Amino acid sequence: MDRSRLHFLPLSVLLCLSHLSVFAPSASTSQERERDRIEELPGQPGNVGFAQYSGYVTVNQQAGRALFYWLVESPASRRPESRPLVLWLNGGPGCSSVAYGAAEEIGPFRIRPDGKTLYLNPYAWNKLANLLFLESPAGVGFSYTNTTSDLYTAGDQRTAEDAYAFLVNWFERFPEYKHRDFYIAGESYAGHYVPQLSQLVYEKNKGIQNPIINFKGFLVGNAVTDDNHDFIGTFEYWWTHGLISDSTYHALRAACLYGSSQHPSADCMKALEVASVEQGNIDPYSIFTRPCSNTSLLRHHLRGHYPWMSRAYDPCTERYSEVYFNKPEVQRALHANVTGIPYAWKTCSDIVGNYWADSPLSMLPIYQELIAVGLRIWVYSGDTDAVVPVTASRYSIDALKLATVINWYPWTDNGKVGGWSQVYKGLTFVTVTGAGHEVPLHRPRQAFILFRSFLESKPMTR
Repeated sequence: MDRSRLHFLPLSVLLCLSHLSVFAPSASTSQERERDRIEELPGQPGNVGFAQYSGYVTVNQQAGRALFYWLVESPASRRPESRPLVLWLNGGPGCSSVAYGAAEEIGPFRIRPDGKTLYLNPYAWNKLANLLFLESPAGVGFSYTNTTSDLYTAGDQRTAEDAYAFLVNWFERFPEYKHRDFYIAGESYAGHYVPQLSQLVYEKNKGIQNPIINFKGFLVGNAVTDDNHDFIGTFEYWWTHGLISDSTYHALRAACLYGSSQHPSADCMKALEVASVEQGNIDPYSIFTRPCSNTSLLRHHLRGHYPWMSRAYDPCTERYSEVYFNKPEVQRALHANVTGIPYAWKTCSDIVGNYWADSPLSMLPIYQELIAVGLRIWVYSGDTDAVVPVTASRYSIDALKLATVINWYPWTDNGKVGGWSQVYKGLTFVTVTGAGHEVPLHRPRQAFILFRSFLESKPMTR
């Protein structure tokens, strides 16, 4: 989720060891792992029953780039040793996976409005898998670089290369995970990160001297995928939902199509600014809820007028993150900010993303390559998101020209429609009704069901 990065634009503009072996950790890796163990987080609700680790992995010695991670294992009662490992990435580009994925979506804890105490997320995904959150690239969250120019030259390619270097080094620190089924998941501009890293892992696995990562597939939500199709689908969503005028819709299609979403033309920027004015003070990430203002009044409003919206939904959650993760005692518990970074931890970087370098126009060639080799690929979309909307995802998937295995159908949760799905040969698409850009935040139970179906490789229940 990337609210502060993608505020009024539609996409990211604002937007050789065998895996079957048994590994005995060396003394040095055991020490590193134990140094990373989280004893207890400030404000944590008692004994939670699962292990947590966090710290840094150096990905480039010469530049001094190190990425911060947070591992949340499955509860002991659910046999974490039998569960897969899932890497979660947020996008932006420039936004923190700790702030969004971990703290307000799929992680085990949610932060209370006081910014001091935590409570358990009943639909945390670590009940199904061991979760590895990564703040990427360097300069995002607690991740850092000793080379200042890195902050102004980040881009897709280096982000993928550093994330791969992280994985290789992290598996050395946690060798018990080398044999596990491994998946990559994420949302928004991670619609670039996830398939790019997936492609790199797949290609590296073919190298004789590279370690084998037991990679099985990926899952992306409300994902930036293909600039042209994303633009078409986004403008159509705005227009059909009454968010913009007819004239602005036509202006957007004339000025923005066949261009770069990361580096739009001046005419495209002008049309997007007009669209932003016409949309007014809405939350584009969840168009039927009010933006963060007075939390108590907002909660009352949601409960009275939007019965489909989870009562747990609070649009101000990222504010609580900035309070909590800047507390010195929290940083000590997380083994974070060990180098004394001279700026406050933020949900999204003020620099990274604003100076983004390479950003390919389309991820569809990667999809085609990885579908052909049989990896599990699921795409999901919350249908009240106006930033990377469901129509954008549908146009991109349609461009793949995949054969249909199961045609469009409503999937259900306790007899109620939870969304719709279509199973293609090589890809499954799922929508979640009433969910915004961060599906697990808005519809936590339905997102949990979706994730379980993904891991089990079973179609959504009819």
